[in-house]
Amino acid sequence: MSDHTIPFTKMQGLGNDFVVLDGVSRPIHITPDWLRQVGDRKFGVGFDQLLLVEKADDPAHDFKYRIFNCDGTEVEQCGNGARCFARFVVEKGLTDKQEILVETAKGVIKPRLVEGGLVTVDMGAPQFNPADIPFLAETMATTYPLTLADGTTLTISAISMGNPHAVTVVDNTETAPVAVLGPQVEYHPQFPARVNAGFMQIVDRHEINLRVYERGAGETLACGTGACAAVVAGISRGLLDSPVKVNARGGQLSIAWAGNGSPVMMTGPAVTVFEGQIVAA
Repeated sequence: MSDHTIPFTKMQGLGNDFVVLDGVSRPIHITPDWLRQVGDRKFGVGFDQLLLVEKADDPAHDFKYRIFNCDGTEVEQCGNGARCFARFVVEKGLTDKQEILVETAKGVIKPRLVEGGLVTVDMGAPQFNPADIPFLAETMATTYPLTLADGTTLTISAISMGNPHAVTVVDNTETAPVAVLGPQVEYHPQFPARVNAGFMQIVDRHEINLRVYERGAGETLACGTGACAAVVAGISRGLLDSPVKVNARGGQLSIAWAGNGSPVMMTGPAVTVFEGQIVAA
């Protein structure tokens, strides 16, 4: 390794893929242009998000966790990334703890390694207040009508899991026009910081199918915070009961939520794919 290269680990959680960097052992400088270059799947490594592990600001916590989309933007939270983050710091010998406290832009999360190669993450309590999402609405409600640019009106639940989500129920996720509706929801003017658009099919009261058009990344094979938001939306609307099995295109998550004020618990896999070196910014 030279000063001009950075070691990286490629990881995935249900096909949601990440480049993970150790910013604890050495400081790492990141620019939007460099992120877009590394994130390009033809000219770089390719990723949905890049995860940067850093020293915690508060000595009571174990690490700080920064998340960047492949378009160069920094975001607040990532559920699948949180599981990969936890496995990364253990595999790299940065901690010997099985449960860690990790600072994010929207609070502290608690990933914990469990049996079978799975990771459970306490994602914190969901937020419904429109100002906290952020979502422009006069009053807080369980569902809202959202009229899109093409004239389509969706019934959505607006929820923050540390990042903003708009969840709508569809008859069939396979036939739902995610590529058409997703960008319109993401850039809807009622979401001033943009939004992740979730499309949820109810299988039964303990199982859903889900596709998510992620803010700054497009549709991914899975979205951990999107799975949390969808389950919270379904339970809030009386459509689901905890725990819920979430079937994404990249695999399956288990989400548990006890109701208002309670944290959402997400359990799923985190897998190391390969390691390499990339040219520093």
